[in-house]
Amino acid sequence: MHFHVPHPPSFSNFHHLVDQVRDVIKHYKTEKESEAHQIFRNAAPSHQPKGFLPQTVNPDEETVPGIEHPGSTGVIYCSDRAMANGFSYTSSHEWANLGQGAPEVGPLDGAPPRPTSIPLPLDSLEYAPTTGVKALREAVANLYNHTYRQGKASQYTYENVCIVPGGRSGLSRVAAVIGDVYTSYQVPDYTAYDQVLSAFRRLVPVPTALDPKNKYKLDIAQTKKDIQTQGLAVILASNPRNPTGQVIKGHDLKELVALGREGTTVILDEFYSWYIYPKHDQDFGHSISSAEYVEDVNQDSVVIIDGLTKNWRLPGWRVCWVIGPKNLITALSQSGSFLDGGANHPLQLAAIPLLDPVHVRQEKIALQKHFKAKRDHVLARLKELHLDVDIPPSSTFYVWLNLEKLPPPLNNGLTFFEELLKEQTIVIPGIFFDINPAHRRNLFNSPCHHFVRLSFGPPIEDLDKGLDAIGRVLKKAKMTRMKDIGQGYKTDVEEISEPVQVQ
Repeated sequence: MHFHVPHPPSFSNFHHLVDQVRDVIKHYKTEKESEAHQIFRNAAPSHQPKGFLPQTVNPDEETVPGIEHPGSTGVIYCSDRAMANGFSYTSSHEWANLGQGAPEVGPLDGAPPRPTSIPLPLDSLEYAPTTGVKALREAVANLYNHTYRQGKASQYTYENVCIVPGGRSGLSRVAAVIGDVYTSYQVPDYTAYDQVLSAFRRLVPVPTALDPKNKYKLDIAQTKKDIQTQGLAVILASNPRNPTGQVIKGHDLKELVALGREGTTVILDEFYSWYIYPKHDQDFGHSISSAEYVEDVNQDSVVIIDGLTKNWRLPGWRVCWVIGPKNLITALSQSGSFLDGGANHPLQLAAIPLLDPVHVRQEKIALQKHFKAKRDHVLARLKELHLDVDIPPSSTFYVWLNLEKLPPPLNNGLTFFEELLKEQTIVIPGIFFDINPAHRRNLFNSPCHHFVRLSFGPPIEDLDKGLDAIGRVLKKAKMTRMKDIGQGYKTDVEEISEPVQVQ
């Protein structure tokens, strides 16, 4: 009797079978299957879902009775993860930081010279008023009137301006004076809104998911319905919008501002108001602000937050402002007295000549030409890598990159971020722009899960360094058939035995 003995599988067939199994494993369905997601959840108690018991407690943080850690913003978390992979600010030149939310600060062609010294008159050594130096407040009001309100009967004065030590301080001061109200916010949007809405609990957060099929456009008609049916009292948004690089302008912005005359307060974070990229050269120098559509500066409930950080490319100065009705400014003076105490006095004085309209126009044109060229360069290089950008940015200095077409698990932002850390490059995973104060949502269900934010704020040589790293990750994934993708992530600086070398 003869028995048929099957031939053993060939070596190539065996590897093909292993690859098939590996592909199945890589199709993560939940957070618990992903190493990158577990690192994020375990980084701090505040990253755990809230509202469920038992709560996870980190004994290294929960050491003081009554203290609850608020959690870090996306940029801080990503910086911490980068440090665990060897990044340090003393050796940052070895890394490409495409996660930074700040523009390059060096000289630009056609721009005025960069500030190199700060005068220190004797009286500047005293505290400044919590509303800011009057001369700077006047300069801010004059700039907005000159740029956006020529010919209008209602004009801003210094009484409509409060100087604050940074944009987050401005947000915090405003949040501190808002009562128990429903506050509308959009997803995706600026990461710090998550912490503001969590910390100032009198603001009851009401989310609106923006649709990528509509280029993340805010539906003003639907917003009006939500005001009527949900009782929204405050609308909070960035415009131009971080991270999508889109902007509300023209009729839509006019309609949004009009809500401030109908019983709803509109708070607009306008830090990227100069980063507008026109199609025609004659349009360079144009910027966007809701101030253009305000009818009465003291009656329209429209609040503008802006400053030197992005447009003047002076993030280290921490000189910013809030513009709104006079009675808002007096309230902000009071909240500032216990929140931050006011902005740096000498730097406020040094900022005054920088707000001269002639100086501003020169800065604005140089900035727009330079950053538009960088935007176009980044988009072209991403296209070469077959990473087409669904919705190219028309403003800001961010690219909202959809990874959905990449093979799993490289197609989610947290894993893509961790793989780039191995190549000494930092990006920001999209989930940090999913403003989700309760953190209840499974991260895999987030509308931002398949995205990362790339910044073209840094100098072009840093951008190329980071884009080269993205190319290496994609090449490695293809050549190894995803063999080492999604695993082997360092969680502590001590795990690093040798510095990572750039290939």
